[in-house]
Amino acid sequence: MIQILKGDICYSTDRNTLITVPDGFLVWENGLCTGVFDRLPDQYSRLPVEDCTGHLVIPGLTDLHIHAPQYAFRGFKMDLELLEWLNSSAFPEEAKYADPDYARNAYSIFVNDMRKSATTRACLFATLHLPATELLMDLLEESGLETFVGKVNMDRNCPDYLCEESAEASAAATIEWLDHISGKYVHTKPILTPRFIPACTDELMTRLAGIQKAYGLPVQSHLSENPEEIAWVQELVPSSASYGDAYDQFGLFGGDVPTIMAHCVHCPEDEAALLKKRGVYIAHCPQSNANLTSGAAPVRAFLDQDQKMGLGSDIAGGTSLSIFRAMAEAIQVSKLRARFTGDGSRPLTMEEAFFLGTKGGGSFFGKAGSFEEGYECDILVLDESRIPHPQKLSLKERLERYIYLSGEDWILHKYVKGAKLF
Repeated sequence: MIQILKGDICYSTDRNTLITVPDGFLVWENGLCTGVFDRLPDQYSRLPVEDCTGHLVIPGLTDLHIHAPQYAFRGFKMDLELLEWLNSSAFPEEAKYADPDYARNAYSIFVNDMRKSATTRACLFATLHLPATELLMDLLEESGLETFVGKVNMDRNCPDYLCEESAEASAAATIEWLDHISGKYVHTKPILTPRFIPACTDELMTRLAGIQKAYGLPVQSHLSENPEEIAWVQELVPSSASYGDAYDQFGLFGGDVPTIMAHCVHCPEDEAALLKKRGVYIAHCPQSNANLTSGAAPVRAFLDQDQKMGLGSDIAGGTSLSIFRAMAEAIQVSKLRARFTGDGSRPLTMEEAFFLGTKGGGSFFGKAGSFEEGYECDILVLDESRIPHPQKLSLKERLERYIYLSGEDWILHKYVKGAKLF
């Protein structure tokens, strides 16, 4: 089925190149982009057109790192650092998902807001609770979004009420979850989710590596977010050369294993080199890093190293689902880092931030996040009515204003894989 949408089209082909086509035509067939045209080719002239003239049309946004169960307490205790915040806020909240009624109520609110947002694809942490994790996957499947969801693994250094009995029990629960959901979903896929090295024993990491190989799963976790956390990892895995190497020792750090590591704020040179060598995706979460006093990730250096990278909201370390806001804050944080370090690095450009939120993060899902030929057609039609301007602006100027000024729900229409959600 061929579909056509007309509007003011913007998309990235690489981190430095923003394509803008005023009054352009976006054509897709069976969910895949055919192309963007300034004039509609003759072979499509008799087909109906979704007329969005005057509205910005961009690819859907990707959130590479979000904790779904934490959505209910976003905005609380943002004056704490990471480890204290986990113990006082994150862990007590996640324990509530043992109650199926609470999980349904909380996850329904979360998924409803996700569906209305600019996010079309996301990688999510659930909790260790199997019924609640499957419920989250059910709701996401119904939403039409493209997602990866992980049942969290954690068997040490966490409260008794949220600690799995043993490495064996954690691995067995993961296998039970994977077998139960096998073949159940089209849009929602499982991802292996060791919470982070401090919460997973060596035995559990070894067992998870075996599960990864048996089921061919991607992996998501956290890396080098906070100095205290990094020092803790060195104590727990003294044989490791770095935090990343601690994952790598278990075969859970890229290579043949598609992997996302959130944060990467304090990566030494050898760890950054290992990220690059293994092709690990960095999920840059600027709002969370500021809220939890973690620091400012060296995103300019990562881009110059051609690291694989996208953006994350990191709810509830971050307080907003908006990846537009993450784009703006990535630029702002890069300016602060350049000023305070005095390293002479250039701040991020708007084009680079937009790329990270679209094609950069989208590439974890394959060909997603752009309107180039053959890409899965995720589309946002944006509402600029709340930010009128007295001058005629270029498409680039309009996009930049939208990134900085938009609310979370200023979306007129949203498509995922060419299917219209609203």
